[in-house]
Amino acid sequence: MKIRFPKIPMKWVWFVGLLLVAVVGLATWNRWFPAATAWVDSTVTAFRGGVETSSDDGHVEDDPHAGHDHGAHAGHSDETSLELSAQALRNIGLSDETIQPVKLETFRRSITVPAVVVERPGRTRVQVATPMTGVITHVHAVQGEAVEPGTLLFQIRLTHEDLVNAQTEFVKTLGELEVEEREIKRLQGVTQSGAVAGKLLLDREYARDKLTALLRAQREALKLHGLSEAQVDQIASERRLLRELQIFAPSIDSHGNDELKLTRRFISQASYQQPIEQPNAERPHSGPLTLQQLDVHKGQSVAAGETLCILADYDELFIEGMAFEQDVSQLRQTSDKEWTVDAIFRQPGDEIQVVEGLKIAYLANTVDPASRTLHFYVRLPNEVAKDRREDGNRYVEWKYLPGQRLQLRVPVEEWPDQIVLPVDAVAREGAESFVFQQNGDHFDRVPVHVKYRDQYSAVIENDGSLFSGDVVALRGAHQMQMALKNKAGGGVDPHAGHNH
Repeated sequence: MKIRFPKIPMKWVWFVGLLLVAVVGLATWNRWFPAATAWVDSTVTAFRGGVETSSDDGHVEDDPHAGHDHGAHAGHSDETSLELSAQALRNIGLSDETIQPVKLETFRRSITVPAVVVERPGRTRVQVATPMTGVITHVHAVQGEAVEPGTLLFQIRLTHEDLVNAQTEFVKTLGELEVEEREIKRLQGVTQSGAVAGKLLLDREYARDKLTALLRAQREALKLHGLSEAQVDQIASERRLLRELQIFAPSIDSHGNDELKLTRRFISQASYQQPIEQPNAERPHSGPLTLQQLDVHKGQSVAAGETLCILADYDELFIEGMAFEQDVSQLRQTSDKEWTVDAIFRQPGDEIQVVEGLKIAYLANTVDPASRTLHFYVRLPNEVAKDRREDGNRYVEWKYLPGQRLQLRVPVEEWPDQIVLPVDAVAREGAESFVFQQNGDHFDRVPVHVKYRDQYSAVIENDGSLFSGDVVALRGAHQMQMALKNKAGGGVDPHAGHNH
């Protein structure tokens, strides 16, 4: 018996087949989708650049001159294509670094505000003063010299009456305490035999306790005069007064008691306490200190608290920006989002130096009533530009100095996936804007729409005039546009300007 199966309509066969293809395609899309996308992009680029030409018999052949035709092929037009010599490329500053492919990137719309490099209050200047009265016996540093923390700066012979009296009383009390200790030791022996009353021993012990309390108070008084624990112990062990004060360059990140030395002999180096690590601490100091101002000389008598010198720490400075009143809300937004700002320094010859990635330290809480500007401060890490030694002294020149004028570029809005080119990469003529795309040994002029332009960058509309990966000239667009206009107007007469 022959079994007959029901006949399936053809439309259901097509439906099931298409469904299976769709399921398989979705399951394997990560394998075929990237390759297909790359093939489509390469095909579009090939047709746009004219790298393929069709022969009369319908076959596609590779043309070595495709995309570089001098007017005979459709790939180039004399009016929009320009060929430059190697010398011309160098004249307008084009090289491998300034001929780069287009890429999509995040653009931050910015405002530019005036600024000036300033010192960090409480950190840049370090005033060195003497805590005691004395006479300068030696000055070890000269003005303008660079010194490291711990360097000996001054030696002072002490004439501070209070300190001399305090040391004298301390040594005197030590002697009296020793006498009482010996007497108590003697009385302890004779009291046990009954030769001396116990009340006499008790009185001596009371006297010893009073001297011990007095000695403790005198020890603290010496510390208040500026002596360290080790120095007081030295007086106690040697029973000799300290008569010389040595002052060392202080440490920026720590402040040990040994920055002041009272000794009778020369000490080459001071020891310092290790700085206590704190969360969110500033970066450690790494550069030398500059002796900016020297106020004393050898043989000069100085009073307690008198300034000896001023040291400057230029390892890190501030940039003081001056935002206009209408930009305050945008500036606060930038600070809240922790966006970095760029510092723009003008160099000789109209060149600029851009320092990127600087962080805003804080915003002032008042608006300057005179200029109607809000001051804000940006951290500026400094670096040594020149380090030299002369006559045994070290002199350091820093790259950034207080008082330098500059501009700050502050981002206020973020646009993702944009075509961003330098402003010199775009030429303007009337209502048109052009960029120059490299095509072999030629540059093709491509009209574009500039949807935003500032002093440094131009954002190009991603409307198909340029694609990611197209190689364009990042500078010299105006000169190339003028060269195209000169070529369209005819060649230059070689005899022009010469009479024969």
